[in-house]
Amino acid sequence: MDLLLVAIVEMADGHAEAGRRYEDAVLALLERHGGRLERRLRESGGTEVHVIRFAGRDGLDSFMADPGRLALRAELGDAAPATRVLEVRDI
Repeated sequence: MDLLLVAIVEMADGHAEAGRRYEDAVLALLERHGGRLERRLRESGGTEVHVIRFAGRDGLDSFMADPGRLALRAELGDAAPATRVLEVRDI
């Protein structure tokens, strides 16, 4: 069963450009875990909203544990964006 997610990504104050580069890099990893970015939206203040679909929960779990993703996040430290992820469904 597909897993549909909405990620609300808040860039760290003063680090919007670094946050966008991080998001570019980690979103590129989705495909190797059976994920697909369906939409990427940005508001004028820099907050992004991503609509992401995975073939199943295993894909999300493997994406979250991806060593490349974890290394990128650790490299940013306090400049890393804060993300809230909602599991949603079409109605």
